[in-house]
Amino acid sequence: MQIASAANVATVLDRLGKVPADFWVGLGLGVAAIVAAVILLRKLAGVNKVVLTALAGFFFMALGFSWIYERNEPTWAAPAVSFLAGFFPAKGSYSAGQKHY
Repeated sequence: MQIASAANVATVLDRLGKVPADFWVGLGLGVAAIVAAVILLRKLAGVNKVVLTALAGFFFMALGFSWIYERNEPTWAAPAVSFLAGFFPAKGSYSAGQKHY
């Protein structure tokens, strides 16, 4: 019985050794990101809700304006950004409207 399980362990370790290192790095970074997100959310639970709302609003406003100016939004946000882009300046609109002397 022990010999069979030792053979299985060797087989499993051999198979795990063939997995590329990029996979393990990505897995480790993913686990670290989840742990960091849980820690951050626990810390933010104690913050004043008005301050948290103001910071979140500022973050999403800056992200939205960046998407509108640079036009590098993700595909799911393209309809809303395309609608809002008509009201705000875009990156290419400055060079077309200015005269160089």
